[in-house]
Amino acid sequence: MKIIEINEKEYKSFFDSSNYTHFMQCYEWGQASKGKGLTPLYLGLKDNDNLKSVCLCFVKKLPFNLKYYYSPRGPVLDYNDKNLIKDFTVSMKSYLKKNNGIYFKMDPGVVLHTLDENANPLKDGINNEDLHNYLIDLGYKFKGYTKLFEANQPRFTFRIKTNGSMEDIEKNLNKTYLKTIKRSYNYDLEITNEFDADIFYKLMKDIANKDNFNGYPKKFYEAFNEHMAKNGKAKYVTIKIYPDKLLEKAQNELEEINKKLDNKQIPEKKMADTLNIVNRLNKDIEMFSKYKGNKDGLISLILICPIVGNQMWTLYIGNNSLATYTFAVNRSYYEAMKIANEEKCEFLDLFGTCGDPNTKEKNYAGIHEYKRKMGGVYIEFIGEYDLVNKPFINKMLPIMLKIYRKLRRK
Repeated sequence: MKIIEINEKEYKSFFDSSNYTHFMQCYEWGQASKGKGLTPLYLGLKDNDNLKSVCLCFVKKLPFNLKYYYSPRGPVLDYNDKNLIKDFTVSMKSYLKKNNGIYFKMDPGVVLHTLDENANPLKDGINNEDLHNYLIDLGYKFKGYTKLFEANQPRFTFRIKTNGSMEDIEKNLNKTYLKTIKRSYNYDLEITNEFDADIFYKLMKDIANKDNFNGYPKKFYEAFNEHMAKNGKAKYVTIKIYPDKLLEKAQNELEEINKKLDNKQIPEKKMADTLNIVNRLNKDIEMFSKYKGNKDGLISLILICPIVGNQMWTLYIGNNSLATYTFAVNRSYYEAMKIANEEKCEFLDLFGTCGDPNTKEKNYAGIHEYKRKMGGVYIEFIGEYDLVNKPFINKMLPIMLKIYRKLRRK
């Protein structure tokens, strides 16, 4: 057997018929990632003319014709077939030697454990430690049981089962979370599947500046739309809000209540509830006044959801404060659950959480708790592995890259 570059038709044919897939291994993801400045490489493990596995890699070229390879959530193969895993590994070693590769990195989309709420493995849950041990025996270097977001991809996530009924999905939602979804209907949110890269980039950039992280360039989101969405590999949840209408509605309601208060038409037993409503309406007016002048509506949130086969993910979200106030953020995830259910997906993956629910690092615990309320299964992925071809250079690589980047900046 040997690993060689394969064409688009071969790659797509194998990928679309495989049971071991992830959106980060589809052909279109490789093309979209060119918008990040990455270079995709489509490899296939062949036994004569028979394709046994495919692998989307991103190759980084260095001076002296050196390279290293990274396969996010790959390769695409049957992880229950140890002989196939061994064949792939032996062939990848040969490929690295032939192409002057330093290492091949992979982080398969294989679940190591299903977890309880404290991140402990469930006794009767999924357990793939045998596969982990086998990869070590084959010579892979394990990058560790990371708990936060130190690796290239999240090691933990929540997956909402979506192959039942919406009633089943709603039963697993936190009651408070479900209540906010219901409250979002009071704001007449308009839900569409439209996408505008300029609007999304602005929404995402505002969040990035606020939370101090670096987003991707606009050309990546444009490429994502062109290659993923237009080829059926992504769905959008886009929410438009009409602040002018909501402002007028709140002002009219407040005026009516104030008239009743002035005329002492509110019974004493309802006074406390009425004052709470007045307080809410005043907050509504304050918020909607900030966005006054958008009579045709304002796109305030876009949620990007890759979908491959019977699996769906919530990948990127961009939103403004108006979306947060009207519970459009919570509503968007609920709408994504509905899409996954309609598409008969097995699960909706919330794409990342931490492995320490009580961590004090940044706001990871808060994000974890937010996603936990959506009622998904808490899972741990098997992790990140390196197959090293040039040990000394691999050890020196961080220093070499640091020097190389400094020289390029001069």
